[in-house]
Amino acid sequence: MSSSGNTGGGNSGKGYNVTSSGNNSQGNHYCHRDYSSSSSKPANSNSYHYSNNNGSYYYSNPNGSTYYNNGQGGSKYTGPSGK
Repeated sequence: MSSSGNTGGGNSGKGYNVTSSGNNSQGNHYCHRDYSSSSSKPANSNSYHYSNNNGSYYYSNPNGSTYYNNGQGGSKYTGPSGK
């Protein structure tokens, strides 16, 4: 899977740094966020999201929770405890 995009970036005022983002060869967008410099030190200091060209998207959040939306009205949330 090849990708193109930028690395680095700011957003430090939001408690994270964007370490990479762009679009892969399938046209899907991704963004990786590093929260390790955040004063709150979340459980998952490296989180990310991606948006697919079919309308679906996925978030892995700094608290360990995840969220998936299939772009057709269906979604699934998993809390930090895995439930």
